[in-house]
Amino acid sequence: MITRKLGEIERMISSSELVGDPELTVSGVSINSREDLNGKLFVPIKGERFNGHEFVEDAFKKGAIACLWRSEEPNKPTGVPLVLVDDTLTALQELASSYRNDLALKVVGVTGSNGKTSTKDMIFSVLSTQYKVQKTEGNFNNHYGLPLTILKTKEDTEVLVLEMGMSSRGEIELLSKLSEPDVAVITNIGESHIQDLGSREEIAEAKLEITAGLKKNGSFIYMGDEPLLQERVERYEDIKLIPFGQESTNEYYPIFIKQEANGTSFTTNKASRPFFIPILGRHNVYNALAAIAVGQVFNVSWENTIRGLSQLKMTKMRAEISTGINGSTIINDAYNASPTSMKAAVELLQDLEGYKRKYLVLGDMLELGDQEKMYHQEIGALIDPAKIDFVFTFGELGKWIGEGALPNLSKKRVFSFTDKEKLIETLKNDIADKDVILIKASRGMRLEEVVDSLKSEE
Repeated sequence: MITRKLGEIERMISSSELVGDPELTVSGVSINSREDLNGKLFVPIKGERFNGHEFVEDAFKKGAIACLWRSEEPNKPTGVPLVLVDDTLTALQELASSYRNDLALKVVGVTGSNGKTSTKDMIFSVLSTQYKVQKTEGNFNNHYGLPLTILKTKEDTEVLVLEMGMSSRGEIELLSKLSEPDVAVITNIGESHIQDLGSREEIAEAKLEITAGLKKNGSFIYMGDEPLLQERVERYEDIKLIPFGQESTNEYYPIFIKQEANGTSFTTNKASRPFFIPILGRHNVYNALAAIAVGQVFNVSWENTIRGLSQLKMTKMRAEISTGINGSTIINDAYNASPTSMKAAVELLQDLEGYKRKYLVLGDMLELGDQEKMYHQEIGALIDPAKIDFVFTFGELGKWIGEGALPNLSKKRVFSFTDKEKLIETLKNDIADKDVILIKASRGMRLEEVVDSLKSEE
């Protein structure tokens, strides 16, 4: 993590003024006054409903060496080291950008409507077989989290894998210019944020902002099956285009995919040896192809690539398999949901073999705008009655998934709930040995509570 004297911190932030001893050294940066701040620089962020400057006194009590302070903010503390700045968030971002340029490392930026966290984890696992690698932890992928991730990076890190999220246009451009990636990855273009951006075309443009800071002669790895990307990449010069996907027109594509009990095996056009990822779903094979492509940019051997993917450790609630009550199997994919990722989850369960009965437990997909009813109904209509035994929905929007499924499945196989406890009780009384239950919804539905209730205590 960043370790610098206050005098150096002042020079790394434009239009800043140090009040205090320039020889004092800070180790680490935080925006959270509730955590251990021993030796750190505290950055008070001011938002619409909060003002971190109110907690600067607490930060010093928690061990902070110094704090940033917005120059126009009243009640400036005295007798403590401060770095005065025009805006603390901008200063945090400038500090991270400066620190990134101090480090002799390569940066991989990852974005996409779905699968960016899984792809980030896969890239990390592949590259870690040959390099010292750090990655975005948790959801630190926005204009606060990404700078903090950079500032936590160890000085001997060789590759930093950064996830980049967004809610509106311009956000990914900011993150890309701040981190200056050597490699940029777009996993796909879905419907997430369509309520704010209005169309998939606008979503594609927003995701393509990841190339804004891409270094000259850098590599751009993208879903080549997506027309919205394919028709736009032609405008780029001085970067290497590397498409991946299902079609053989891509540089990386799968030859064979097999769904197994504890993961997925596949082969590609690039290597004769098979790959295995300890995670379910055909869609995750495409995420793995992106990771393989990144590995090849960094000259990772095929042997290490195979080993890295097989040893993958996924962020929680991404097709996470666990043992359920009564000898059942639970697939926890409850972290988030969009029409694209929901379709992938349905296909995942339909492809699974070796189970007695298959249950889909699907909740609301949020932030889909005025087309939300249609998107939910389309998911229900996709469900194959020959491959799925029961559909349980949760939430007001989830009811439309059930409505979409009814023409193909009988009423005895489709159940809708708005009471989570009743949903849990019904499932507990029904699931049995060798049943499999896949659970998915948008983050706001908190369906991990259903997962936890159905897990075996053993």
